[in-house]
Amino acid sequence: MAAGPATGEAGGDRAVELYDTTLRDGAQRADLSYSIEDRLRILHKLDQVGFPFIEGGWPGANPRDTEFFKLAAKETLANAQLTSFGMTRRAGERAEDSSVLRELLDTGTEVVCIVGKSWDLHVTDALRTTPDEGVAMVRDSTAFLSSQGRRVFFDAEHFFDGYRADSAFALRVLAAAEEAGAERLVLCDTNGGMLPHDVARVVREVAEVTGAPLGIHVHNDAGCAVANSLVAVEAGVHQVQGTINGYGERTGNADLVPISADLALKMGVPCLPDGAMEHLTDLAHYVAEVANIAPDSHQPYAGRYAFTHKAGLHTSGIARLSRAYEHVPPEVVGNHRGVVASDLGGSATLKMKAGEFGVELHDAAIPSLLTDLKDLEARGYTYEVADASLELLMRRADGWTQSFFDIESFRVHVERRGGEASLAEATVKVLTKGTRHIESAEGAGPVGALDTALRKALSNDYPELDTMALEDYRVRVLDETHGAGAVVRVLIDTSNGEREWTTVGVSENIIEASWEALTEAYLFGLLRPREDREGREG
Repeated sequence: MAAGPATGEAGGDRAVELYDTTLRDGAQRADLSYSIEDRLRILHKLDQVGFPFIEGGWPGANPRDTEFFKLAAKETLANAQLTSFGMTRRAGERAEDSSVLRELLDTGTEVVCIVGKSWDLHVTDALRTTPDEGVAMVRDSTAFLSSQGRRVFFDAEHFFDGYRADSAFALRVLAAAEEAGAERLVLCDTNGGMLPHDVARVVREVAEVTGAPLGIHVHNDAGCAVANSLVAVEAGVHQVQGTINGYGERTGNADLVPISADLALKMGVPCLPDGAMEHLTDLAHYVAEVANIAPDSHQPYAGRYAFTHKAGLHTSGIARLSRAYEHVPPEVVGNHRGVVASDLGGSATLKMKAGEFGVELHDAAIPSLLTDLKDLEARGYTYEVADASLELLMRRADGWTQSFFDIESFRVHVERRGGEASLAEATVKVLTKGTRHIESAEGAGPVGALDTALRKALSNDYPELDTMALEDYRVRVLDETHGAGAVVRVLIDTSNGEREWTTVGVSENIIEASWEALTEAYLFGLLRPREDREGREG
């Protein structure tokens, strides 16, 4: 694991342990729902990367969490300890009679994490009990679990707000947990509203009066979750809790992807096993895929565009000296460098992009290509995400002409009779390998009908189209002030099961824009497999 020079108080040999709570806190995100199988997949992925603690959920909170622990108990982990999460006993209840604490024990996990109130407001108004009873709930629960042979981590809920309101009570709660055997005292910014300077100050003050290692668990409501976690490490915490990709309720939790990279690469603090950093990008994308959430393309370190350069000055500089514009080499976190060809770029951008595609772009073709590119983007085209269309544009600028098919004409008709749903009918006339094909198809919409008709015509000579499928279709109106006459941009994502590519079309006519993106999608799909089998077409 590569590490930069240590800075601040966090450097040296002191390691930080990462506690992942993606399976519990992450599941509280509004648009996210894990199946039990999803949880098991993420559990093993985190274990492979080397996270030491993985919180599986709250047994008894719902049937899914309970069933997960039954299945997870049978799994073998190489690096991680699975932990279970729950709350303290209820007010007026004996710890040994608490169903919540019994359910924690039933999971069989060696480590359990319990949450207790450290803000007096919550004790008196939410729990409706006395501060003394609130402290006793923490002490009794921790002591009971410890007596049963469990390692106990204590999450001090709303600690920073509680410390600000009544520091004496908040510290009493921590002292009770520590005296009863808690191995970690985790300070929680549950509302997510703290700023870094306050977090650092409070952590330092707490560290002076406690003996057990401290932890930090923060939410991102003020946009400071990563920063708050890092300053807490500088101030002395030993454990950092968070989720992969920052998933969590409201605006999310602290994102362990940039946190772990910053600790290792910027602060010189070991937090994962050697070699783990290069798997961070894969981990971030894997969890997003399992969670069925589009990866954040601009996520620090792991995002698709985290090391992608667009402005001409940057891309030309990257070509000469990458470290002048990149804070770390992208490969150390498993990512890669990219450049975006756009009207902000220059010849260096186009050369680098051509190299990325594996396209031989002669110097003589670059000036006219650059002019065409800027003109096209001024008209509404975008090649930042439409790499397939950009590659085809580059090839044509260098004299390439495609021989797969020629479009003679296309026509689409939409009809609606009475109260029936409208039906679109499309006809295309295409030449492939010297043969003229005329095909018609119906569809619920004009683009669907055109797609089906075009596929029928091309499949006569290109059966490989059977492996291609349109994955997404996106339309954007570029100039809404022109009403129905506005220019529209269409982006189409296509996949052949092994790779995905994006094409773009622009026109005042949405059908023409869609047709342009559609034909380029199939042209690129035919070009690439043919290259893979028979070598590059000149």
